[in-house]
Amino acid sequence: DTIGCKSSNLQSPKNNKEHHTSEIGSQRLFVRRAQDFAITLKFDRSFHADTDRITFIVETGNSCPPLPSLGTKVRFVPTKARNGNHWSAFDLSTYENSLQVSLSSPANAIIGRYLLKVEISHPSVQTESYLLGEFILLFNPWSSEDEVYLPSQTQLQEYIMMDYGFIFKGHENWITPWPWNYGQFEDDIIDICFEILDKNLNFLRNPSKDYSQRNSVMYVCRVVSAMINSNDDSGVLQGNWSEDYSRGVNPLEWNGSVAILRQWHATGGQPVKYGQCWVFAAVMCTVMRCLGVPTRVITNFRSAHNTDGNLTIDMFYDKHAEMMPWERRDKIWNFHVWNECWMTRKDLPPGYDGWQVLDPTPQETSRGIFCCGPASVKAIKEGDIQLAYDTPFVFAEVNADEVIWLKDYGQVMEILSHNTSAIGKKISTKMVGSDKRQDVTNFYKYPEGSAEERSVFMKASRILFGSTGSSYPYMERMRTAWFQEKPVKLQLKLAKTPEWGQDLAFLLKARRLQGSEMGIKQLLLHVWLSAQAVFHGGYAPAPLWRDQLSFSLVQGEEKELPITLPFTHYKDQMSDEKLIRLSGVVEIEQTRRKLLVIKDISLELPHLTIEVFGQAAVGKKLRVSISFTNTQDEPLQNCVLMVEGSGLIEGQKTVDLGTLQSGDTMQAEVELIPTKEGARQLQVLVSCTEVKEIKGYKDIFVASASSA
Repeated sequence: DTIGCKSSNLQSPKNNKEHHTSEIGSQRLFVRRAQDFAITLKFDRSFHADTDRITFIVETGNSCPPLPSLGTKVRFVPTKARNGNHWSAFDLSTYENSLQVSLSSPANAIIGRYLLKVEISHPSVQTESYLLGEFILLFNPWSSEDEVYLPSQTQLQEYIMMDYGFIFKGHENWITPWPWNYGQFEDDIIDICFEILDKNLNFLRNPSKDYSQRNSVMYVCRVVSAMINSNDDSGVLQGNWSEDYSRGVNPLEWNGSVAILRQWHATGGQPVKYGQCWVFAAVMCTVMRCLGVPTRVITNFRSAHNTDGNLTIDMFYDKHAEMMPWERRDKIWNFHVWNECWMTRKDLPPGYDGWQVLDPTPQETSRGIFCCGPASVKAIKEGDIQLAYDTPFVFAEVNADEVIWLKDYGQVMEILSHNTSAIGKKISTKMVGSDKRQDVTNFYKYPEGSAEERSVFMKASRILFGSTGSSYPYMERMRTAWFQEKPVKLQLKLAKTPEWGQDLAFLLKARRLQGSEMGIKQLLLHVWLSAQAVFHGGYAPAPLWRDQLSFSLVQGEEKELPITLPFTHYKDQMSDEKLIRLSGVVEIEQTRRKLLVIKDISLELPHLTIEVFGQAAVGKKLRVSISFTNTQDEPLQNCVLMVEGSGLIEGQKTVDLGTLQSGDTMQAEVELIPTKEGARQLQVLVSCTEVKEIKGYKDIFVASASSA
């Protein structure tokens, strides 16, 4: 008596809910490693466990035509209980002509698309094979057996399930939360994530070997880190730091990852123009959370890009206080953004599990490819930079010393400043379950100036340079001269809030220290001042303003001198970041000693107001009003409003606002129809010719359709 399989039910809605994948959808089956999922088979007669033999087959690597089969096929028969190290079928129960069975993968299974088949045989009857359907297998941070296990429900909610967040930008003294739509559960994003894996160089060279390594979170992380940038491959984003974005989108004008990933997919893998560090990191966060790896976005203010491996960033100024072009490719980013992914590191000694740095921004190659990490955050803090991967590079990003040199007539003359604590400031991420900023600097290094911090620095130096611990033997002599007691304390201070469109007011505060230069009654000081726009990469074009002044100080005297930088000097010369560096070189006439004083200013931009009318509910229209006033003295031209928010709006809504005259208020009405319940975020951006990043957001809680 033969038996045939008439139909199958993968129970996607129920399984997806239990596997924390319902947000992706309920029509298809998305399951996680090392966790049971139940399916139902319907036969043309009752199933008899003693005589009807059943074999399950899972196969990955051949479910994406036209790829050939990669031979990743597993056959397994029902057992009494789950076998944790293997694919398992167990808990069989029959009802009339139906069979329910639980399936489970091992914790180290390859992630990806799988075909599920069943073979049914009866004594002396030919075996029949049936295709039951397809499912997608993901990493499982809820399972203690998985290498991405994170034992905190609140952190899992944040680092896997949260589909929006903040990236912190700006300057260490003016940190701005930048709302971002990660959108990892939007309909097509999971397929695009696997398309990214299928376009990586390793896969193109050897598909079978690449597939076989997709069970390793370290391997997948490195592949994604390389594929988010397009430097070596058909990666997602093309970087651009030139300030000319005419052939693509200004990086400041992205609201989220979804539009970027969809554009990359729609063009067959053509890199999307353009990205900078926060865009690269935000898109990587979307991909890794979608694949099931706990991920967060980290911002490092005053981030070093050390290219010669000496843990020293050399900067140069001339005697007129102008920051000069670099001699080397070393640079200090105003801020730099990367990712941390949570995982076990079986390749490292005990103690280095947990958060690992991954950086998809193409700065330096790692084993020949533009990717970075995973570098253990613990290894960075302890100076164990010999541990894989790219730990010395990340260590320098947060720990390098900044040395500022005076350069005159093409010659390096003297050290103006040597700062051991200027790099790696206010390392930040979004706080769990809150819109606030969490400072995570203490995870990366010991307190600046502490014995532990200097000890770690010297330990890392010895690993890099051997027993000397320094690549610049002459620097100690130069340091000695620099650390001699200074006769004058200098400070540049803001006299009022620095608003874009207004003249900027400063005070140069100078105090002669008691007991300094005792033989000179009155010190005469000459000051050269320079203001330069600072680009995101830390470099600065020619000064947009200069000034010069002189004054004298007697013992113990303090003076405050007013300085004004007119709007007309900077209005047409600013970078999109709206950051200005005011520098002063002070020369003491009697001793010829030179001192340096620096002040970075982040200009405040106009603010948006967002108002929501009524209670948000799934399927119910929701009215949102957005307004903003042009507080500048001049018009804002070509203004465009962009609105985005996963679960609130499909894709993006764009409204052309035209020109906004000085003092005018823009008001726009947007209608949303939420599609998902729970906590959501609406991201709003107004972009004009003059100002690119007027951003705002509104947290909206969406009720279920039934409770509305």
